[in-house]
Amino acid sequence: MYIADQWKDYELLDTGDGDKLERWGSVVLRRPDPQIIWPIAAGAKGWKEADAHYHRSSSGGGSWAQRTPLPESWTIGYGPLRFRIRPTSFKHTGLFPEQAVNWSWMMDKIRQAGRQIRVLNLFAYTGGATVAAAAAGAEVCHVDAAKGMVQWAKENAELSGLKDSPIRYITDDVFKFVQREQRRGRTYDAIIMDPPSYGRGPGGEMWKLEQSLYPFLESCCAILSPQPLFVLLNSYTTGLSPSVLRNLLQLTVGRRHDGVIHTGEIGLPITASGLQLPCGILGRWEAQA
Repeated sequence: MYIADQWKDYELLDTGDGDKLERWGSVVLRRPDPQIIWPIAAGAKGWKEADAHYHRSSSGGGSWAQRTPLPESWTIGYGPLRFRIRPTSFKHTGLFPEQAVNWSWMMDKIRQAGRQIRVLNLFAYTGGATVAAAAAGAEVCHVDAAKGMVQWAKENAELSGLKDSPIRYITDDVFKFVQREQRRGRTYDAIIMDPPSYGRGPGGEMWKLEQSLYPFLESCCAILSPQPLFVLLNSYTTGLSPSVLRNLLQLTVGRRHDGVIHTGEIGLPITASGLQLPCGILGRWEAQA
């Protein structure tokens, strides 16, 4: 498992009873997580001191119960990167801290490339990977179907001192965008994607991962440069295994370019128990050194 254990502004304090207790800067939140099927340890401390607790609704969605008033948003850092945290009505905060293992890895790959790297970040959300790649010196194209997420990504870039960096922000259906880039003859040295299980583009386009991911990866291969640096595929889809990501990358990128593939779970260390919480999976194709 790839463990994001270099955080200072984030900490997974404890887990149990289907919830995780997290510190985001100075704010402590309690949020549900379906992977946590064990009880809270007897005598565990801190749970009642959470600043806010997200409760799921039986009819769908949920809401935050605040013990102390939360700020509308606040900022945390990971090395040189800065992110705006904002609790949403669907339990998320705008950041997946376990992705720090990918940020550090891609920053090293970009810096060690010895050339200008063009990165395409698809399903780019609030831009964690975008700011990491830009901070390492890459030219980045950030694509997401949600206008609000693209704006949030711009805020994160500005907070990270990257307002004037070569980042292109696109609000669009990612499949259509990739097809247009292919027609334009535009290529990228690295592609990052975090596709959802289900999704809908700005024009009502439907995305279902099991049906769409393989042809989408095939389309992405057509816009890789002749000397690609890496392709990073993240997934939070229940039931999808690292071996499936390995097969997909081998059947697409691996058929066209020499390189190595690494796959596995990504997770976070749990302070109270010393255990590790699995949070998702990754697949990385990277060029041979």
